[in-house]
Amino acid sequence: MKYRDFLILHILHHAEKGGITGVFIMKELERHGYRVSPGTIYPLLHSMEKEGLLRSRWEVREGRRIRVYEITEKGVKALQEGRERVRELCKELLEGCE
Repeated sequence: MKYRDFLILHILHHAEKGGITGVFIMKELERHGYRVSPGTIYPLLHSMEKEGLLRSRWEVREGRRIRVYEITEKGVKALQEGRERVRELCKELLEGCE
């Protein structure tokens, strides 16, 4: 898996729980030790939308117009597949580490 793939899985995971914004996901990733700039996250969100993994809508919050991203059916399927691959990798990596 590439670094980008882990970011995508993380984004899909949170989008499955509810609508996300670029600012939210940057803060969430930072909480996990990833330093992701707006110049990285927004193109990634846009490409995920083009791939059909996310869809977006505009909302007004506190007088500001923001884009909210939601997971699509295709995104849910990709997340499920990603979880299986990560689960398999974790089992292999942690085998015998107990």
